[in-house]
Amino acid sequence: MATTSTPRRRPPPDYGTVRPRRSMWSGVLIGVGIAAFVDETVFHQLLHWHHFYDKSTPGVGLVSDGLFHAFGWFAVVIGLVLVADLRRRGALTGRGLTGGILLGAGFFQLYDGTIQHKLLKLHQIRYHVDLVPYDWTWNVLAVIFLILGAMMVRRSSTRQTHGVEAAVGREPG
Repeated sequence: MATTSTPRRRPPPDYGTVRPRRSMWSGVLIGVGIAAFVDETVFHQLLHWHHFYDKSTPGVGLVSDGLFHAFGWFAVVIGLVLVADLRRRGALTGRGLTGGILLGAGFFQLYDGTIQHKLLKLHQIRYHVDLVPYDWTWNVLAVIFLILGAMMVRRSSTRQTHGVEAAVGREPG
């Protein structure tokens, strides 16, 4: 009996080289997508506080919500594909990924609360109420996410620079 064996796959040439920056950017995409998903699910669908675009008919608002929802999921899927590639290469850092998720969520929140709500006036968090407490809560949470994410990413990068990467003379990321 002849047996056929499948050829072994060789690991990529840079296998095991930790990539904190790539881990972070994967997390940023996932964080943006998760924040968009939570915003869409909680504020648009469950509470009915607003649509992504409130300056037209309810039908246009609903279509804008669908496009916004698709954008969020595309961001998550692309981020997860990048995470899978980093894992395959043995290059994923947990702190970089987690920090990136917090940065992405914080960036989304701050962008939404300042650019979309105030500058472009696409929608408000809620209508027919005093917006000040809502705006402050929304934006302060965004800043907290950004600070925590930046701290985690910094720790991830510092740890790698002083660890394996410095020992082999490679730049992290």
